[in-house]
This record gives sequence, C-alpha cells and structure tokens, in this order.
Amino acid sequence: MVKKSLRNNLSKYAVYLLFGLLICFIATATVLFLWPQNNLDSKIKVTIPHGSSLTHISEILLEKGLVTNQQMFILGTRLMGYSNNIPAGIFALQDANTNRQIVKQLVENNQSMIKVTILEGWTINDVAQILSDELGLSKEIISNLCYDQQFISELGFNANSLEGYLFPDTYLFLEIEKDPKVIIGQIVAEFNEIFDDDMAVQAEALGYTKHDIITIASIIEGEAIFDSEREIISAVYHNRLKRSMLLQADPTVQYIISDGPRRLSLDDLKIDSPYNTYIYQGLPPGPICNPSRSSIMAALYPDDNDYLFFVARGDGYHTFTRTIDEHNRAKREFQKVRRMARQG
Repeated sequence: MVKKSLRNNLSKYAVYLLFGLLICFIATATVLFLWPQNNLDSKIKVTIPHGSSLTHISEILLEKGLVTNQQMFILGTRLMGYSNNIPAGIFALQDANTNRQIVKQLVENNQSMIKVTILEGWTINDVAQILSDELGLSKEIISNLCYDQQFISELGFNANSLEGYLFPDTYLFLEIEKDPKVIIGQIVAEFNEIFDDDMAVQAEALGYTKHDIITIASIIEGEAIFDSEREIISAVYHNRLKRSMLLQADPTVQYIISDGPRRLSLDDLKIDSPYNTYIYQGLPPGPICNPSRSSIMAALYPDDNDYLFFVARGDGYHTFTRTIDEHNRAKREFQKVRRMARQG
C-alpha cells in the first residue's frame, strides 16, 4: 500500500516537473522569439555572404544596427531551428524589431527588388532615363557619371564614356539602393562578365582593342534587325576597314543628330564630327550605343565574304553587294520600293 502511494506521488511529481519544464520552455522561447532588438522603422540593406556562419550573420546585423544583443539573436535563431537555414543574398529588412521578425524576413528571402530592363541599342541617355523612371534616380547624375573620367577609370575602362559598356539585360536592383555609382557598377560588372578572356584574345587576333570591337558591335547593333545578318554586316565593315574605305555607316550619323532617329538628309552626311563616318576614315572615337552579345560576337567573328556595300530592302533585310555598280542598282531597287510604299 505504501509502495502504491509512493508510485502515485512520484507520478504526480513527474507530471508537475514536465509541466514546469514545458512552461519554462514556452516562456524561454517566447522571450527569445520576441526579444526586442533595435526599433528601426526604415528599410535596412543587409548583405549575407555565401558560407556565413550564424555568428557572422549576427555580427553583420549588429553592425547594421538591426540587433543590439547578438547572443539573444543566436539563441533565438537556434531555438527556431534556423541556425543553418539563413540564405546568402541581399535583403531589405523593415519593421524587423524582434528576433522572430528578423529571422522570418531573412529565411523567407524577403529581398525587395526592382526589375529594370536595358534594351539592345540603347544609348547612355536611354539608360539614364529608365534608371530615373524605375529607381527614382537623377537622370542628370547618372548621365554625368557615365562621362566622368575618374569614375570610368575606377571601373577599369580607358574610354571617354561608358557608352557601349552598359550591357543590355534585365537587372534586379535593391529597392532602397540609391547610390548611382553602385547601380552603374552592377551594370558594368555584367559587361565584364560577358566580355571574357576568349573574346579579348579574338579581338587581339583581329588587330583590334576591346574598345574597337565594342565600337564595331555598336554600329552593327544600329544596322541589324535580324540576327542572321549581323555577321554579314560585320564582314562589310571589316572589309572596308581593311581597304581603308570610309565606313559610311548611317547609325554613326544618327548618333550625332539631335532629332533622330529619322531618315538622314544629304546635309546630315556633311556634319563635321569625328562620329561622321561619311567624312572621317576609320572607326568613330567610341561606341554609338550599348550593343547586345550577338552584335559583339558578330564583331569578333565576321562572316567570310567580300561584300563592301549593303542597302535596305524595305523589309528589315539588306541587299549585299561587292561593287559600286551593284550597290547603285540595289539602291535604285530600294527607291522603287519606297515610292510604291508612299503611293499606298
């Protein structure tokens, strides 16, 4: 009887003990989850590098002012089971005032990003405009930076501007990132990723610098509508350069007129500018737009042909010819197409 009573008492104590432990666990978890960190209302940009330990992450958050007690953050994260689940990336944390809120936003990859698309053939002015429209940055500041020699040098380029190096692509920018240098740097980094060592070797094999190739590519971009013609157009320009002929590339003149793009006049072709390839021999001083990878590849690997001329056909394609007589005939054919189009 005594033994039975003792067993009952022990059972009761065990229940009480378990219940007490459960209460302590819940209380501890609640404290750790809801432990107040910094009361920041604004969005804070946080970059978590690949391979970061939980301790390193807590140091980053401490430096950014998001946490005031690293140990409480570490304990809370472990208790939530996320000590090895915080991903690398760039985050914009907002209203993250407790351990739970911070971890939740990090784990759910709450990256507040804005998508911006830069199209092939756009100029610095076009890129500055889209960055102004989508990110709220100053178009003037963006444009000025693209001509700032010190900034261009810091990015590793020997050029008068960043024309040609603002690679056309779709970019994701952190919503709170307002530093124009960081934005431009991200775009230029994409160009550097695309123009690899193999391309540099091929440019040298052709006898051109990287700047020359991007300049040729930009002219191809201005001429070509269809990918199938890029390498052929490239060959025409390479052939003319080898023969020291004027390039006579319309896109270079379009670049210097203020009301383009439009049909060029004879007066336009007489504009005194180093970009006017109708009066100045060789390549213009630099790119006239930001070319696509397809145009860059075409500039590096031109078609094997002996064409020296081409003229539009009226359907987006071109007629390629070898002699001036053939070229003039092709121009007359195009004039017929143009007249028929005007007549309806």
